[in-house]
Amino acid sequence: MSENAAYDIVQAARSQSKIDSYTLINGVFSDFHELHGDRLHGDDPALIGGVGRLNGRPVTILATNKGRDMAEGQATHFGGVSPDGYRKAIRLMKQSTKFNRPIVALINTPGAYPGVEAEYGGQGEAIARSIQTGLGQPVPYLSLIFGEAGSGGALALATGDEVWMLEKSTYSVVSPEGYASILWRDGKLADQAAAKMKLTPSELLAAGFVDRVLPEVTTPETLSALTTQLDLKITALAKLPVAELMAARRQRYRQF
Repeated sequence: MSENAAYDIVQAARSQSKIDSYTLINGVFSDFHELHGDRLHGDDPALIGGVGRLNGRPVTILATNKGRDMAEGQATHFGGVSPDGYRKAIRLMKQSTKFNRPIVALINTPGAYPGVEAEYGGQGEAIARSIQTGLGQPVPYLSLIFGEAGSGGALALATGDEVWMLEKSTYSVVSPEGYASILWRDGKLADQAAAKMKLTPSELLAAGFVDRVLPEVTTPETLSALTTQLDLKITALAKLPVAELMAARRQRYRQF
């Protein structure tokens, strides 16, 4: 992919015009009830968690939150989830198994919050346990990347039976600016880095890292279409014997 085309997608994934997490949740799910706290230390508004209905089926919903305005953006570290947030996700994943609820994770984050307090709070361990917990839940699990998906901060929620992306989203181990700074010591070469990183939906689909690329969600019609696609896949996964579901999930991730 050309430098301009790849970096255009990067910019579109970061755009303020992207649908926000609460609008996406309330457009796809009904009767959403948000749950708070990790039952250990605190609550992180950068990780939305709760229960809702997908065409009548109870589901557990996890979503990163960049904030809808400047104040909320600052409170959520603009989508950078803290250890409290990942521990909340772990709690709700385990709860989903207790009540036999499928999990849907909605991801738009530049990466986990890198602050000193997050490191002291066990950020790396919380991300690792979130990955481990997600992989081990014997219920259908779908992950949808609808904006940025950066590094382990995104991977913590991208361990579903399938991982989907909207067509103007990205998934990468580091930002293009970070890649360019590390390799070429010049963050201004981010457009060139984006082209080399193969972080766009079409490239990731071709490589087998994601399973489906969907149109952008910009209208009630596209929200309805997304709801239908999620419902169809969850319904299909729910029909599988648990052993088959878990074996397929293990096989998906072992190939990487």
